[in-house]
Amino acid sequence: MTAPRRVDVLVVGAGPAGLAAAARLAAAGAGHVEVLEREPRPGGVPRHCAHGGFGTWTHPLTGPGYARLLTEAAERAGATVRTGVTALDWAPTGPRLTAVGPGGPETVTARAVVLATGARERPRPARLVPGTRPAGVYTTGELQQAVHLFGQHIGTRAVVVGAADVSYAAADTVRAAGAEIVALVTEHPRAQTGRARAGAARLRHGVPLLTDTTVTELLGRGRLSGVRVRHRDGRTTVLPCDTVVFTGDFVPDHELARRGGLTLDPGTRGPAVAGSLHTSRPGVFAAGNVLHAVEPAGTAAREGARAAGAVLDFLAGAPWPAPGVPVTVEPPLRWIAPNRVTPAAPPVPHVLRTGVPLHRPVLYVRQDGRLLHHERLRTALPDRTLTLDPRWHGRVDPEGGEVRVSTR
Repeated sequence: MTAPRRVDVLVVGAGPAGLAAAARLAAAGAGHVEVLEREPRPGGVPRHCAHGGFGTWTHPLTGPGYARLLTEAAERAGATVRTGVTALDWAPTGPRLTAVGPGGPETVTARAVVLATGARERPRPARLVPGTRPAGVYTTGELQQAVHLFGQHIGTRAVVVGAADVSYAAADTVRAAGAEIVALVTEHPRAQTGRARAGAARLRHGVPLLTDTTVTELLGRGRLSGVRVRHRDGRTTVLPCDTVVFTGDFVPDHELARRGGLTLDPGTRGPAVAGSLHTSRPGVFAAGNVLHAVEPAGTAAREGARAAGAVLDFLAGAPWPAPGVPVTVEPPLRWIAPNRVTPAAPPVPHVLRTGVPLHRPVLYVRQDGRLLHHERLRTALPDRTLTLDPRWHGRVDPEGGEVRVSTR
């Protein structure tokens, strides 16, 4: 065990949210700002996303380019970024963490902690897909790392499970590796991406899309030989392939938050926060996809910068806010974030997701049966972000019951 150390702000996770928070904090003179990252290199998921779509319209970047930009900004501002270090647990009191790195176990005490541990895709076992345990089964992250970081061969024929943006990115990675896409398979009645992207995949690359279809079994010994799928009418088919990629189905990487006793929101399964990104544990903030799985890297980076602003206020003596009024959703909506409203928190827009396609839905915001707000949105698809205006925050009764958001 190395000697206990003290820092001013400890950031856990060197993805877009953590690096953006560290850069702003260090630039603002918050003292010794340290970032812990369990991977061998900082940058988070973007560093193995070789496609474009990162950065801004005027400064477009690939994922690795974006990861380098954020890392360099944090280090240039004066933050210390330590890789290969895993935060394990909390001390009973205060913002104090135990971790293990190249030098062995260590304890780090901070005036404030920012959790930016991100999200992960659920693998095949968590999705309860039966069958054998052959080689050739990936999540999107595993696929991208295998192809773009390690240059591994992945097979020749692949089935991609899902039809969201991340699914089409996985299909691009499969093609970059020289393999053929057998089909994209989704349980939904249509693709959960823009019509242009779905049309381009179908017409330009000849990628079949099987809708209203689920993968029911993996086949093969040693190496995957095919997947059995069931269509909505009950028919089953075997798709011959040697690779399958399970995409989407993200969950927050909340293990450290759970071990710290932070209140978790039942919808997002990440720490419960208001717009100021304070958690239920004094001195601990959270930002990025640990709060909502999963939003784009740019959204996570902006939340990291916003969390840094709240940390600066806290270090300057601002009191820790009350828990606030919970904000929940009713089906077919799945989750909403931020999921608390407090008078002291800035009225930032809420992001939310639906479980089924909705044509121009109207969102109703109520508290104790009282209508606070309603607004009509454009057509909503699963795995696509919806945004709810926060102008109703001032109408919330701080002593009242939870706020409910519904489509009727």
